[in-house]
Amino acid sequence: MTVITGLENVLADPRILRSRGRLGLLYNQASINKNFQSAAELLAAAFPGQVRMLFGPQHGVYCTEQDNMRETAHAIHPKLGLPIVSLYSKERRPSRAAIEPLDAVVVDLQDVGTRVYTFATTAVYVMQACAELGKEVIVLDRPNPINGLDVEGNVSRADFSSFVAPYPLPMRHGMTIGELMRYYNEVHDIGCQLTVIPLQGWKRWMWFEDTGLPWALPSPNMPTVETAVVYPGQVLLEGTNLSEGRGTTKPFEFVGAPFIEPERVLSAIDPTALEGVRLRPMEFRPTFNKWKDCVCRGFQIHVVKRQSYRPVRTSLAILSAIMTLYPQEFQWAHPPYEYVFDKLPIDVIMGDDSIREQLQSGRPVAELEDQWSEQLRRYESARRRFLLYS
Repeated sequence: MTVITGLENVLADPRILRSRGRLGLLYNQASINKNFQSAAELLAAAFPGQVRMLFGPQHGVYCTEQDNMRETAHAIHPKLGLPIVSLYSKERRPSRAAIEPLDAVVVDLQDVGTRVYTFATTAVYVMQACAELGKEVIVLDRPNPINGLDVEGNVSRADFSSFVAPYPLPMRHGMTIGELMRYYNEVHDIGCQLTVIPLQGWKRWMWFEDTGLPWALPSPNMPTVETAVVYPGQVLLEGTNLSEGRGTTKPFEFVGAPFIEPERVLSAIDPTALEGVRLRPMEFRPTFNKWKDCVCRGFQIHVVKRQSYRPVRTSLAILSAIMTLYPQEFQWAHPPYEYVFDKLPIDVIMGDDSIREQLQSGRPVAELEDQWSEQLRRYESARRRFLLYS
């Protein structure tokens, strides 16, 4: 059985949106139905005259732009003739002028289950803008591709709020985008009139392949579900001078740098951090981004048992080993990172500066995990009432 998305539910029952008046739509090229058709074109056809404005997240509605402050211009949809307002331009929040003519904003975005993936932040900014003007937000729910059971990583601190962590949340949050917006809206008192059009047939244990739905890359460096699986850990490399595989055909599945000796690193990693995964020594040459045109030595991450693989644990263990073995060559990346100019990127990504400090002091990854285990227990308890699926 194929899972039915929120998009397909409103298309099957047009009454859901027909009474909602003038609509905006926050979407991108991964907002598709099971036949690979675009949400913008489907909704414009199903609700003639109602869809008045389109909004695009980071990377643009066609996912043409790379990461970290590469902005997208406003545009006109070539087929529909509707304005496309970029929410990753000089402003990342929708303006009053964009929201005021609308009665509701529909959100149809494929999240990847990781705190720092910015689509959820853009949806939060839309909720905040709509709350101020008394407008409704309607989220067309989509699956969490890396399942809805597992949560992992530290809970980000409120004083590290940023575009990659608007509110405290674990790195791997274990919710669909609809559930996450319910959680944010109530726990953080956004006060938005929020409606989530749920999935049908989705279970929390499901990985994306179990849904029967087609995968379309939601951002330029998220080409496959395997990318999403490793991303909660491998995104940490963005805060270092290690290549995370950007500029290759396997972004986030690779890790390396010219100064690394893979076998030496492998022997320094605690085997308990490698459950469910194999690190295959390899070389690669990025065509852009860090170490462009240089041969990097390192690993490809092969996940052989998803149920036991813990991406944050594994990537922190790799990072810790490289820091210890190559103290002169290893470096933290410099600001800015996603519009934060006064903090190290690794601290912005982690939502906390103490983890970097503890890694630098040689604290074992297992102790870091023990440190945030109580945070995760409290989060899992708090999120329970916002979950829509068993």
